[in-house]
Amino acid sequence: MNDQDVSPDAALATLNALADPVRAEEMRAYHKIDRPYLGLSNPQIDELVKGWRAAATLDERVALAAGLWDSGIHEAMLAAAKLLAQARIRPDDTAVWALIASWAEGFEGWAVSDFASSAGGRRLVVDPSRLDVVEGWTASPNMWTRRAALVMTLPWARMPNPKPEDLAVRERVLGWAAGYVTDRDWFIQKAVGWWLRDLSKHDPERTRSWMAEHGAGLKSFARKEALRHLAG
Repeated sequence: MNDQDVSPDAALATLNALADPVRAEEMRAYHKIDRPYLGLSNPQIDELVKGWRAAATLDERVALAAGLWDSGIHEAMLAAAKLLAQARIRPDDTAVWALIASWAEGFEGWAVSDFASSAGGRRLVVDPSRLDVVEGWTASPNMWTRRAALVMTLPWARMPNPKPEDLAVRERVLGWAAGYVTDRDWFIQKAVGWWLRDLSKHDPERTRSWMAEHGAGLKSFARKEALRHLAG
């Protein structure tokens, strides 16, 4: 560790010092989510996160991520998620998962939600019992939270050599996906197609069987996405 100040206030001051107002307005127009934007690029955020991660203890990193997320600033929220996106966290402190899970009900917009879901997926693979929490999100009134249940479980769609317990998780998530077929929101349909598309690379037969049973209910673009790698 070094003497770098890794408090949320110091991190937010660093982010604000790099603000690009012109680019910030472009980002606001692109993301269409009403929150503050600073106009930072992903490489800029990544470089800051790298330094904060190296300087902070695990407890400090959790506190920093919490403070950055709570600021409501787009780039700060991205940085918060990136701070926790690590396959191996020793010990796998429950505070990391608890923080990510606490964000889920307030998810808004694909960019921030997907980075947070990527971090959460790593914690789920370490401890699949946490899927009990995620299953509750499938009935959330917040579309982004419902979507996160699929995005956060993508690691199981992508496993090339799943163990029996991993196959059981796949079936569980495919059950959630089946429940989403009648959800007509574009982002939900896209997430179903995305999950099945990734699954098809490793288990084409299961993908085909799921589509045979449920695919007719999906919107056409979602069906196309799910079968992209199975054409012909």
